[in-house]
Amino acid sequence: MLDFITWNADPIIFSLGPISVRWYGLAFAVGFIIGYNIVAKMFKHEGAPEKWLGILLAYVVIGTIVGSRLGHVFFYEWDYYSAHPAEILKIWNGGLASHGGTIALIIAVFLFSWFVTKKPASWTFDKLVIPIALVGGLIRLGNLMNSEIYGGPTDLPWGFIFLRDGETVPKHPTQIYEALCYFVLFIILMWMYWKKNAEERPYLITGVFFIGIFLPRFLIEYVKNVQVQSEYEMIATYGINMGQLLSIPFVLLGIGLVIWAMSHPRQHWTFPNKFAEELPQHRSFKR
Repeated sequence: MLDFITWNADPIIFSLGPISVRWYGLAFAVGFIIGYNIVAKMFKHEGAPEKWLGILLAYVVIGTIVGSRLGHVFFYEWDYYSAHPAEILKIWNGGLASHGGTIALIIAVFLFSWFVTKKPASWTFDKLVIPIALVGGLIRLGNLMNSEIYGGPTDLPWGFIFLRDGETVPKHPTQIYEALCYFVLFIILMWMYWKKNAEERPYLITGVFFIGIFLPRFLIEYVKNVQVQSEYEMIATYGINMGQLLSIPFVLLGIGLVIWAMSHPRQHWTFPNKFAEELPQHRSFKR
């Protein structure tokens, strides 16, 4: 058995002049493509209008990018960005926070429900969160390829020495820990939707998602390195970091949603327009 794993992956897949294609960006792109197709199958399964898919994708992409960036700015490095506001736009330099992305997605789904579907937000949430769990796992693998967001020293046989980051001792590969948790959650949520018809209990799938994402995140933070210097004072004072503090409300929300869903009757939705594309109208010709 190996004593440790030496890790020195190149975060860049290939470059074309000044443009570089990175594993992290590929993870995002692949996740959105797979997620789009998963939600499309759910829409088709329930007979929802196909035109909603493209609109929902726009809401999700904008919400994820803007929310994740602003989450990092306000929750983790406000002192720096308040003094250098132009740096906020440079997302290619890194700095995305999942908690900010989650908050923005919640807002985006409510807006999508009010202006597009005209149905309770639970109908969209209980579909959208399923591929988000998969995307979260893929993004953590992107973090692994970037040699970032790893943990503290470990003597476990799967410890990683992140050479690209100048490390010389094995560290917890917390990116893999989180990715595995999210992939397992994705499988559970797919099983709930396709095998147990859990979407008929509004917010049940969403509640399980919040618990399955943020409870492992809270626990794994205990072995993860501090990401920004400002967190040292918070850990010394409260015993938890910002990521853990922000995870607590989402775990409690998930528990509340599960209790609410299980205490209410099942619901069935119908749609006036089917998913299938409209067939061209037949014209009659006189002979």
